Amino acid sequence: MLTSDTRRSASRAARPRLALPALCVTQVVGWGVLYYAFPVMLPTITRDTGWSPTSVTAAFSTALVVSAVVGIPVGHLVDRTGPRRVMALGSVLGAVAFAVIATAGSLPVFAAAWVLAGFAMAATFYQPAFVALTRWYGPQPVRALTTVTLAGGLASTVFAPVTAALTDTLGWRQAGLVLAFVVLVVAAPLHAVALRGPWAPLVPQHRSHGSPEGPGTDEVSTSIVRSRHFLLLAAALTLSGFAMYAVVFGLIPLLTHRGATTSEAAWGLGLGGLGQTLGRILYAPLAARTRARTRTAALILAGGATTALLTAVSGPIWLLTVAAMAAGVVRGNLTLLQATAVPDRWGTVAYGRLTATLAAPVTIAGALAPWAGAALTTPLGGSPNVFWLLAAVSTAAALLACATGEAPARWSGHR
Repeated sequence: MLTSDTRRSASRAARPRLALPALCVTQVVGWGVLYYAFPVMLPTITRDTGWSPTSVTAAFSTALVVSAVVGIPVGHLVDRTGPRRVMALGSVLGAVAFAVIATAGSLPVFAAAWVLAGFAMAATFYQPAFVALTRWYGPQPVRALTTVTLAGGLASTVFAPVTAALTDTLGWRQAGLVLAFVVLVVAAPLHAVALRGPWAPLVPQHRSHGSPEGPGTDEVSTSIVRSRHFLLLAAALTLSGFAMYAVVFGLIPLLTHRGATTSEAAWGLGLGGLGQTLGRILYAPLAARTRARTRTAALILAGGATTALLTAVSGPIWLLTVAAMAAGVVRGNLTLLQATAVPDRWGTVAYGRLTATLAAPVTIAGALAPWAGAALTTPLGGSPNVFWLLAAVSTAAALLACATGEAPARWSGHR
C-alpha cells in the first residue's frame, strides 16, 4: 500500500508540466466560443434569420442535454484512457460544429450542428479537465481545480465583448467562423501536445489486485450513486444549476429591460465572468474552514440572494453590473463546489464516472434553463418576475442541501 507522500511524489513525477496552463487556455476558449458566444449572438441570429428566439434557444439547449448524456461515458473513457485524445478530438469537433452553426441556411441544420457541439462540450469542458487534474494533482487537487476554473471564469469576460464586437463588425455568420477558427488553432493543438503523460488507473484501496475496471471499482461507484446522500446532493445541485444558468442567459434580457444597450448588457455579462474568477480565489480558504454540507447550503443560498438582488435593483446600469459581478462571485464558487463534491465526500475512486453522473442532471437542468427562462418571460410578465422565481428555486435547493447530512466515509485510491 502506498503512503500519501509516495502518492504525491508519484503524481508530481507523472504530471505533464504544461497540462495546467494549457487547460487554463483551452477552458477560456472552449467556454467562450461554445457557450458564452451564443447569448451575445442570439438577438442578431433571430433578427437576421427570422427564426424564433424559442426555437434558436432550444437548439442550444439540446446541445447542453447532449453534453450531459454523453458526459457520463466520456467520464468513464477518460478514467480509463486519459484526457489527451478525448479533449483534442473534442476541440476539432467543436470547431467544425461551430463553423456549421455559422453557415447553416436552415433551422434543422442549425439544430443538428448544435447536437455536434454538445458532443464537443462533453469532451472539452470542465468535466474531463477535472478528471485529469484530480488524477495528476491528487490527493489534494483543489489548488489546480481552482486555477483552471479561475481561468475558465474569464471566458465570458473575454469572449462576450469580443463576440459583440465581431458580430457588430462582420455579422454573426462571419463572427462565428472566426470563433470556430480560434478553437481549431488554439484548443485542439494544446490538448494534443500538453496533455501527454502516463495514465495509470486508480483502484479502491482495499483491492490490491485485479482490473481497475473490475467489480471492485464498479461496486464502489454504484453503491455511492444509489445512496440517499448522493441523490439529495444531486437534487440540490440540479435545482441550483437550473437557477444559475437561467440567470446567466436571462441577464442580457434583464439588463436591456432595465434600459441597457446590447453592448452594455454584454459587458454586464462579461464582468459577471470576472466576478466568477474573483469568487474562485475565495473557494480554497472557504473549503478549509467549512464542512461540505454547510458550504454547499450556504453557497446555494447566496446564489438565490444575488438573483433576488438583480431583480430588486432597477438601476442605474452600473449598479446592476455590480450586482451581476456579485452573482458571478457566487457562481464561481458553485463551479468549484461541484468539482470537489465527489472527492470531498468519497475520495478519487472512479472520479470521472461519479462526477459525470453528478453533473449530468445539473447540465440537463442548465440546458433547459435558457429555454425555460425565455418561455416563462411572457406568462410571468417579464424578466424581473422570472428572476424572482429563480431566487425561490435556489432557496429550495439550499434546503435540500441542508438535508444531505455530513460527508460519509471516503474511499481513497492508489496507482
